[in-house]
Amino acid sequence: MKKLFLFVFIFLFLLLNVFGEEVDIAPHAKSAILVESSTGKILFSKDAYSKRSPASMTKMMTLLLAMESLDKGNIKLTDEVIVSSKASSMGGTQIFINEGSHINVETLLKGIGIASANDAAVAIAEYIGGTQSNFVKMMNDKAKELGCKNTSFKNPHGLDTKDHYTTAYDLSLIARELLRYPSILRITSTYEDYIQVSGENHWLVNTNKVAY
Repeated sequence: MKKLFLFVFIFLFLLLNVFGEEVDIAPHAKSAILVESSTGKILFSKDAYSKRSPASMTKMMTLLLAMESLDKGNIKLTDEVIVSSKASSMGGTQIFINEGSHINVETLLKGIGIASANDAAVAIAEYIGGTQSNFVKMMNDKAKELGCKNTSFKNPHGLDTKDHYTTAYDLSLIARELLRYPSILRITSTYEDYIQVSGENHWLVNTNKVAY
């Protein structure tokens, strides 16, 4: 897998250096950016500074704050999170956690990183921030710290709401910071896993074929 990623990177690097901006490697995307993670060098950019709804890409910031909290020792993977009614009632993609259930941080991270679960995102946000609104403030504070100038988060999951937006470039800044924590790649590159949720065995499957 590492050899495949290296081959793809070299191919794109050579392609872009030979043909430059004439090559559109994302013809169907409204916005796109390709960045070398260690240096921040932009290899390809397409309308990367336009504000757009980030949908579940929002969860990169949620995961980043979770990884920071783990790194600082504020939370542990084994911590048991009591799921609120707000988290359990989230729509969209879910791992279907019942209100009042106890679920550990590691399982929530798998739910977010593998299945993009909205209920898991809210549960971890409430656990780290105390409240979802306080966690959202942490998200926006971190975005400013990273130099994101065109980002406004209103929730930790990405379901569309007014004034919830970012840009491809700002997302690249968040992604580069998230990659400082190699353990996150073990989650996001997992094809499938099984977790215990509310007393039931739940199958997680990663639908992003680029990630595994």
